[in-house]
Amino acid sequence: MIITVTINPAIDRNVSADRLVFEDRAYILARSESAGGRGINASAVLHSYGAPTLSIATCGGKSGKRFEELLRTQGFPVELVRIKNEIRTNLTISDKHGLTVKLNELGPSIEQPELDRLEKTVRASLSKASWLMLCGSLPPGVPAHFYCRLIEAAKKAGVPTLLDTDGEPLQHALEANPTVVSPNQQEAERLLNRALITRTHFYEAAERIHAMGAQTVVMSLGSRGAVGTDGKKLLEAVPPRVDAVCPIGAGDAMAAAFVWAMREKKEFADAMRWGVAAGTAAASLPGVRLPSFKETKDMYRRVEVRYPS
Repeated sequence: MIITVTINPAIDRNVSADRLVFEDRAYILARSESAGGRGINASAVLHSYGAPTLSIATCGGKSGKRFEELLRTQGFPVELVRIKNEIRTNLTISDKHGLTVKLNELGPSIEQPELDRLEKTVRASLSKASWLMLCGSLPPGVPAHFYCRLIEAAKKAGVPTLLDTDGEPLQHALEANPTVVSPNQQEAERLLNRALITRTHFYEAAERIHAMGAQTVVMSLGSRGAVGTDGKKLLEAVPPRVDAVCPIGAGDAMAAAFVWAMREKKEFADAMRWGVAAGTAAASLPGVRLPSFKETKDMYRRVEVRYPS
């Protein structure tokens, strides 16, 4: 099965408003709560595709109890590692025009014995894993090289890895040569300490991240799709023009669909196409919603793969 790991999960509070404006009132049209975190979202997408998945996450405090209640509605198996401190709560506000504001808490401190239990849980899952997806930020105080340990463990078990994180954890984890890294444009800019503006910049960034240690790079460009390289081919997956209603979760859907396609033994270019289809489908859905397989497949037919001339 595809194992996802979310060290810094959250309760996602989602608010839909009629508009987002400064210095004037807006009205709330709807609100909801869901179990959040990049790995949780990835498992939800994989489950909707019919792929076997197990989501490993930390859980603690009163908010952790609510998180656990929300997880029960998801339908896929979850293994929770108990921690003493409260997991975080994130707030997303979006309006009818596609404007979105996302406010995330940093997350709880995790003590070393709790981290040891998490690592032990992940290592024990590798015997039944076809892929290991390491998703999201590390809470304050967790060593920036923590993902390296999990990537090395997966390598020894012969399990390919996808890393979806930011900042120092991404920089350190590249030294462990993950199978795939999937930064978005902003995360790539922070990693490389440069602005990425043109298509040439995007291609150069993908190649540079590959040279830093990633075996494969899939870099999301939001509404412009994604660029990627596996060290042999450099390509771009271009989505159709759609109204982006809410981009939250689109990157998680892209990463999940890419791994699903690779697990199905599809070629790299085709896996990129599936990933961009899922991300685009997610962004076109109202509220914070993840795409079904049918919605992804319908979008897949409209995604074009291009190679640099």
